[in-house]
Amino acid sequence: MSQRALLVIDLQNDYYPGGLWPLHDIAQASRNARTVLDSVRNSEDLVVHVRHEFEDNNAPFFLAGSTGAEIHSDMLPLDNETVVLKHAVNSFHQTNLKALLDQHNIKDLVLVGAMSHMCIDAATRAAGDFGYNVTVIEDACASKDVEFNGRNVAAEDVHAAFMSALSFAYADVVSTQQWLEQQI
Repeated sequence: MSQRALLVIDLQNDYYPGGLWPLHDIAQASRNARTVLDSVRNSEDLVVHVRHEFEDNNAPFFLAGSTGAEIHSDMLPLDNETVVLKHAVNSFHQTNLKALLDQHNIKDLVLVGAMSHMCIDAATRAAGDFGYNVTVIEDACASKDVEFNGRNVAAEDVHAAFMSALSFAYADVVSTQQWLEQQI
């Protein structure tokens, strides 16, 4: 068995058009994530889907039991793929993710999903702190415009800022095409 796992993080209905919290360029990010997922499914790598549900019914999205909290149809797990349910930004926080990865002797993680500036960032940093070798497929991740101190920050800038920060010390940040070429 491979010592690498793909984490597909929060590619859930609320992030897609028609959802409660649609992300910028989610359709393209999702296509790229699906390309990575299909490639990994043809290998011996472990695939783990991480799904977020807020425990508070006043949350703006991913409400427990809602259609919006379900994994998007483009990314549905196969029967042999594990789904980890989380209730916080960090995929490792109060979940069995670390134990699952350790059980499979995983050393290398590949991350795709959303949001670049929240759950991808948190999972990447936590994974790095746990000693995993982390790769983030940057164009298989999506973000959203944010506001800070009355200033709107465009999703593209948010995404670029977080990818550049992660690439500095926490992860190898590459495009889908670069990652696929490394697999040959």
